[in-house]
Amino acid sequence: MSAGTSTHGAEPEELDLNDPRLSHFEIMREGARRDGIEIVHYEPPFPIVGTKAERRLTRTISLFFLLTGLASLAFLAIYIWWPWEYEPGSGDDKVFTPLLGLTLGLALLGIGFGILAWGKKLLPKEVSIQGRHDGGSDPESRKIAGSTIVYMAEELGFKRRPLLGFAALAGLAPVGLVAAAPLIGGLIKQPHENNQMFTTGWAPKDGHKVRLTREDGTPLRPEDVSAGGQLTVFPGIEDGVSNKHADSPTLLIHLRDDDARTARAANEGADHPNFMWGNYIAFSKICTHAGCPASLYEQQTNRLLCPCHQSQFLITNNARPVFGPASRRLPQLPIEVDEEGFFVATSDFTETVGPDFWERP
Repeated sequence: MSAGTSTHGAEPEELDLNDPRLSHFEIMREGARRDGIEIVHYEPPFPIVGTKAERRLTRTISLFFLLTGLASLAFLAIYIWWPWEYEPGSGDDKVFTPLLGLTLGLALLGIGFGILAWGKKLLPKEVSIQGRHDGGSDPESRKIAGSTIVYMAEELGFKRRPLLGFAALAGLAPVGLVAAAPLIGGLIKQPHENNQMFTTGWAPKDGHKVRLTREDGTPLRPEDVSAGGQLTVFPGIEDGVSNKHADSPTLLIHLRDDDARTARAANEGADHPNFMWGNYIAFSKICTHAGCPASLYEQQTNRLLCPCHQSQFLITNNARPVFGPASRRLPQLPIEVDEEGFFVATSDFTETVGPDFWERP
């Protein structure tokens, strides 16, 4: 019985599976018959091996896989060697993330188109019908299963289309490296070395503490914020209110006496005994969930609300999250008043500002 012939009609005799003249397809078809599977249609895409159409299709699919490999290698090169540290103005660091997205996207498209074209154009079209049955696996059934697997591998065409095998290997191997790169990247280079996520505009400049200023750059005195009030402040440095220091906006809050005592006790419990000045306390305005501005202050409950996803932070308890998706407290800015009576930051934030990141200790 040849491939493509229907199995309708009289019940054929069982084949001798040890007959060396049998092909893997014939053994597989015999096993299917014994399992109650009827192959009603079988059509190889290229009955004649080595036609121009088959070679052209093989080259096309190989190009897809090679594109995957090249794009994956480009991703790795950009990930490892491209400058990514932020610098003011327009520079190569601005295209780091877009280039990663472009190369990874091309790699995944190459895989997708290659596999789809291979499955639709090179693999045989087969329609089989199988009934349910019970029973164990006898030696002949195991032989049938093994031959079926070998036959499936043969139908993939690696032996008669070696270019496809080479292209698949060359294209897919770098994809594994791409998946591993972010995981092992921190083992290649110390991730905390000169980490920008630990430095904001509040870091002392040339040994001088940075003043808290309004948006127009004027410094603040304690009497500028009434009891129960709050004010958004910025580092009093060049470009302190610009996007260059977008991680620095801070909320300065003047707590009432009872609330200030509660906050001071919480600070001492968190090993921040000197972060407040009098009844004044300051927290980062960048929500630790998704980086939105957490600026809606409710003075009766001392809660700070982020309007994006409704996270709420309790100011009198180290700005710990009490509602919503945020899971980490807002970093607190240590403050004092200098000899001229203006608020200054005694140091930078001691915790990372904004959404958490995986290498945070």
